[in-house]
Amino acid sequence: MTNVDVHQHLWSAAFTAALRRRDEPPYLDGWTLHLAGERPYEVAPADHDVDRRAELAVTDGLDLALVSLSAPLGAEWLPHDRARPLLDAYHEGAAELPAPFGAWAATGVRDIDADAAAKDLDLGFAGLQLPANALADAAGYARCAPLLDLLEARGLPLFVHPGPAPGAHPGPGWWPAMVPYVQQMHSAWFAFRAYGRPRHPRLRVCFALLAGLAPLHGERLAARGGEEGRGESDPGMFVETSSYGPRAVEAVARVLGTGQVVQGSDRPYAEPPQQPGFGLGGAAAYAFRIANPQRLLTGKE
Repeated sequence: MTNVDVHQHLWSAAFTAALRRRDEPPYLDGWTLHLAGERPYEVAPADHDVDRRAELAVTDGLDLALVSLSAPLGAEWLPHDRARPLLDAYHEGAAELPAPFGAWAATGVRDIDADAAAKDLDLGFAGLQLPANALADAAGYARCAPLLDLLEARGLPLFVHPGPAPGAHPGPGWWPAMVPYVQQMHSAWFAFRAYGRPRHPRLRVCFALLAGLAPLHGERLAARGGEEGRGESDPGMFVETSSYGPRAVEAVARVLGTGQVVQGSDRPYAEPPQQPGFGLGGAAAYAFRIANPQRLLTGKE
């Protein structure tokens, strides 16, 4: 029996060093993170203390916590020669994390290199993360098709995570997480239904933050001429729960069914749920933490 959290972030010493070697976004100045389109963010060093985080994962009852490159950093969108040092540092550090950690691989989306992605996956990563704003329309799915073909051929899943927030915004610090991140996930969900699934019929995919609540728009989709239920009944489309609570999780589970929801916490930026099943009972907790992640990651019941 394996309890899984599919979405955490943990920076290794190699990765923080790579960020500090840069002098343009994304970069670290001490522990201050500078990104294009967001205010400077003060990173708490304890959040990336590997031993402390491993203890927290054990306390949470996890057998596996999958970490991913923070896609809002924008590393995947850099030109190849600038992206590769960050990607290499991320993979180096993530591959050396102790139990109970595993990791998603990452790759460039400005300059697609499926051969490089294949070599990174050979290191034993659970699957591949791509930023949602790289998969927001037909052009994005066409550009990223070699990467999705690779995953499909290997039977590995795709994790779709919000990418960089576009442009600088003078609003409150929570604005990027609440507006562009959610919009990106909403777009990626419907773009996968329209463009991704027809070309990749066997690909398993997990959308972060309940896909921006996109599954709740099935009635509007039907009213506007779409096929309500087509995406909701797709057994290869999963959503994870990061930053949401019982009301949102229950609403999405009512649309998709409990079989398409997996637990993700987004730690250290959000905490895991106080109730593993979000108050929906023991069967839901088992589905979210054990049965569904196994189907997502392995394709097996």
